[in-house]
Amino acid sequence: MAGAKAGFNIHVPFIEHLGIRILEKGDGVVRLRLDPRPEFENSWGSVHGGVLMTLLDVALASAARSLDENCNGALTVEMKVNFIAAASGPVLGEGRAQRAGRSLIFSEGELRSEEGSLLAKATGTFKLLYPKSED
Repeated sequence: MAGAKAGFNIHVPFIEHLGIRILEKGDGVVRLRLDPRPEFENSWGSVHGGVLMTLLDVALASAARSLDENCNGALTVEMKVNFIAAASGPVLGEGRAQRAGRSLIFSEGELRSEEGSLLAKATGTFKLLYPKSED
């Protein structure tokens, strides 16, 4: 399974297609990497905002999921993104789970260039999913 090779323990074809890789995961923090390909570019030659939003969504949801090893997914309830600068090379993402309630987790994170320049920031709310119990 390609997802397992990238550091994910669930199969998500879109994430695999984009080539998003987990660098580090645990205790509510996840660090990711995306090496953009030419087909990810917008009309200005930088990484398309939709690709960056996806990377943030994966980072924040993965941070939420890292708090509970029994969950097998996370639904995005809401997410807000602020774009700060254009991305033109490898993008590093970090997601941090900030507050866990009974069923929802609030996460925040950002994207940076390899040189450390801030590219985007995001906040979001996620609902963890669990395997169906067998009665």
